[in-house]
Amino acid sequence: MANNKPNSLAPHPVLPDYYGKAEDRRSRVDAMFDSSAEHYDWITDVMSFGSGRRYRHQALVRAGVKAGDKVLDVGAGTGVVSWLAQQIVGQDGLVVALDPSKGMLTQAVKLGVEHTSMGLGEALPFPDNTFDYVTMGFALRHVADLGAAFTEYQRVLKPGGKILLLEITRPESKLATALLKFYLKGVIPNIARIFRRSADSKVLMRYYWDTIEQCVPPATIVSALKATGLEQSQRAVVLGIFSEYTGIKPANP
Repeated sequence: MANNKPNSLAPHPVLPDYYGKAEDRRSRVDAMFDSSAEHYDWITDVMSFGSGRRYRHQALVRAGVKAGDKVLDVGAGTGVVSWLAQQIVGQDGLVVALDPSKGMLTQAVKLGVEHTSMGLGEALPFPDNTFDYVTMGFALRHVADLGAAFTEYQRVLKPGGKILLLEITRPESKLATALLKFYLKGVIPNIARIFRRSADSKVLMRYYWDTIEQCVPPATIVSALKATGLEQSQRAVVLGIFSEYTGIKPANP
């Protein structure tokens, strides 16, 4: 029988260039996102050559999100995944964007996200068996404890509900990794500094790459999903660097 209380699992080790101790991580990361919130969508649109929203929408559709569903988007940031999910579920559905950054949620509201909640994925402020889907778009590396977060996601899902976690994963090829590192840690941070005049955004984008480089392997993430009791836990790879992790809460837990 699966253990529904997995051991604590950080997505990556302490990164001393940004914070010195694990307990300082949350406040430092929140501060980086708050100070960069107004520039974040512009930077990520440039980073993805304008294709980011289309990819996210396709991922939601692949996962089976449909009209009338209730969706919790954890680590929602500026609300892009939440907003796209709103378009799919329609007026009969519900999408809640949850994030620990007030600055990011402010941008989500400006985008048109109707329901927001400030909080952490490791301690969700919702009852058991509430949502058809729990989604997370490129925020997996920013939670403190994957085991605690996945346990919470499973808790708030309805029986038969599904998790969809989108993430960027370091390529297997050394050459591809070197090129991606140069682009994400070199080119994009300097574009942010020059065109947005934001030193904070430059630091955030360097942090973005470092968390990708230091993130636990995909197999560890899949194992952590399975440890919560989620069925059919798996990873699909898109374009070599995008990981789509899914898992389903048992219909009869």
